[in-house]
Amino acid sequence: MSPSRFDRRTLIKSGLALAGGVAAMTAFPAVAEAYSWPTSLKSGSTGAAVKELQIRVAGWAADGPQQTYVSVDGDFGPGTTAALKRFQAANHLTANGVADSDDFAALNALESADGSTAHFEWSEFMSKDGTGFGGGKVAAATVKENVRRLMYKLEALRLKAGGRAITISSGFRSIAHNQSVGGASNSMHVYGTAADAYVSGLSTRQVYVLAEACGFSGLERYTLSDAHQHVDSRVEYAYGSQSWWWESGTVS
Repeated sequence: MSPSRFDRRTLIKSGLALAGGVAAMTAFPAVAEAYSWPTSLKSGSTGAAVKELQIRVAGWAADGPQQTYVSVDGDFGPGTTAALKRFQAANHLTANGVADSDDFAALNALESADGSTAHFEWSEFMSKDGTGFGGGKVAAATVKENVRRLMYKLEALRLKAGGRAITISSGFRSIAHNQSVGGASNSMHVYGTAADAYVSGLSTRQVYVLAEACGFSGLERYTLSDAHQHVDSRVEYAYGSQSWWWESGTVS
């Protein structure tokens, strides 16, 4: 780990930097490993950079409870424009739906040199039986990419929660580990597309409501006890159920 990455990430995690916004971008210029964006991206743009943008703004799929998500297809359409505008507004940027250098700096500030994100580590999502990202129903590289996409949605959830810390109690599970904890045979955990999370200071109901606007298509029933909230992205993947599962229905 380079000193520059350590300093940047430590400050972000300790809360010494603003959550988004110009001040945070100034304090943390893009690291050398940050994604190399084009000059700008806008409606009608296509390609790999658009796909990466869609991954990073996917947690801004809606303004409130809505069963919708940002398609990660490399085609900059209305859904991407709307999500980008929400990201821009939340980060005190010009909310015009056009991504330029200021927006790319904000997006890169959420990226860590090892490919994880500012507030989440790979280790938080690894299977608890010591298999890392292996032993699931898809290749380890696929699991890791799915987890990366999940991290960006959770970054959005974190910001919507006022910058409160999110603790991951369960991320990816190997097939063996999933069986040992009594998980469903086709649990989204075995693909790396799900997380069980606690948000500091919030009830599961409050987390459920916030998650309804983050593009999550799987939400386990919230409880009144001190329990985690399950979130997943099942409709976005061929191995998912292809149907929305908000167990408590739409909550506002």
